Amino acid sequence: MTDEFSVESVYAELLGRAPENKMEPRLAPLRRAMDILGEPQKAYPIIHITGTNGKTSTARMIEAGLRAHGLSTGRYTSPHLSKVTERISIDGAPVSDATFVRIWDEIRPYLQIVDGELEAEGQPRLTYFECLTILGFAIFADQPVNVAVIEVGLGGITDATNVGDGQVAVVTPISLDHTDLLGDTTADIAYEKAGIIKPGGFLISAAQPVDAAQVLLEKAKETHVPFRFEGVEFGVESRTVAVGGQMVDIKGIAGRYEGLLVPLHGAHQAQNAAVAVAALEAFFGGEKALDADILQEAFASVSSPGRLEVVRTAPTIIVDAAHNPEGIRVSAEAIHEAFSFTKLVVVVGVLREKDAEEILRQLKESLGDLAGEYCFTQSNSPRAVPAEDLAELALDLGFGEDNIHVAEKLDDALEWAVERAEANEELAGGVLVTGSITLVAEARILLGKADA
Repeated sequence: MTDEFSVESVYAELLGRAPENKMEPRLAPLRRAMDILGEPQKAYPIIHITGTNGKTSTARMIEAGLRAHGLSTGRYTSPHLSKVTERISIDGAPVSDATFVRIWDEIRPYLQIVDGELEAEGQPRLTYFECLTILGFAIFADQPVNVAVIEVGLGGITDATNVGDGQVAVVTPISLDHTDLLGDTTADIAYEKAGIIKPGGFLISAAQPVDAAQVLLEKAKETHVPFRFEGVEFGVESRTVAVGGQMVDIKGIAGRYEGLLVPLHGAHQAQNAAVAVAALEAFFGGEKALDADILQEAFASVSSPGRLEVVRTAPTIIVDAAHNPEGIRVSAEAIHEAFSFTKLVVVVGVLREKDAEEILRQLKESLGDLAGEYCFTQSNSPRAVPAEDLAELALDLGFGEDNIHVAEKLDDALEWAVERAEANEELAGGVLVTGSITLVAEARILLGKADA
């Protein structure tokens, strides 16, 4: 049996469990599993990241900074774009198929013990996300890594990853998403996310809505951890558009760093870079400035697949997993700033648990006249909103009937969008593929970007 087949068979086994969008708000089974496995989550320090947007990009920047300092790293992020092993990275690359399968085979009997105990109590057995999280912690302990960068799946307090205690708790910008599970206000959502702030830690937070900042501040004081907020103690001092990204000056919590080249587009990525710098400073003690050359080396290597990623030129095709209204807004700002399109053809697909109406409204408002035509489509996910339903919603929101096209299959949608982008030679046309991460993942594969 080949490794590749083995990874596929493990993935199929994981998918047989309760799916990702059915995460259980519980930690006891995770603690039980960790006890049985010998507490792998305590084998290394953890930088724990929560927030609504920017978690994965920030995680990648922090990881790059740690590696530039000569540390071996584990990075746990979600969801994946093309292969499940992307979620568990060792030193910046997806864990090897062989290691993924070997550690799963080693821990499976112990997970079955926990499953049996849960079922005896009438509770659902370990979910897909819970099992992957346990697997991630176990793989990092097996390596062993010097430090793990762990991204929360959903919320914080009862998220499976919260079985680990972060030496640094990082909170990226909070906005409304998953309101059915996390609450209707940014304060409610911040309360869930503040669950990763633990005694002995250090809070680094992006600039937040006032109510959310207050919740985080109170939790930091309650747990007696030092805290630093973007816009108060650290932040982006200035930035200018540069070839392939931007030049950024950052004031950290311990030093100033001028002329850093960040090879990602948009004000939000500069903000993520500032948060990453502060998190690195906090991890190394919070008192001493980082070496500017090491930091530049780190940022030069950063990529963020599926986030304003140019996957093809002539015409330029950008894929962007902006799956909530705030994500759409900051991405649209970055497109206006970094690209010289005179016309954009937008391919959109959304998952059912997302606020499709607000996402479309934000697209219409943020892209404005730049977006000449929209093609509504759907990914292969069973959770995808049918393309026809999205088109009807767009009509209700005042999108012009002549500007709307429907293609149920993504390959047809891409073909149509490229034709439309090239239709007028006098205009600089581009294509944006956005909405759900499942749509972006499929688009990357169709356009020849199989690795992430």
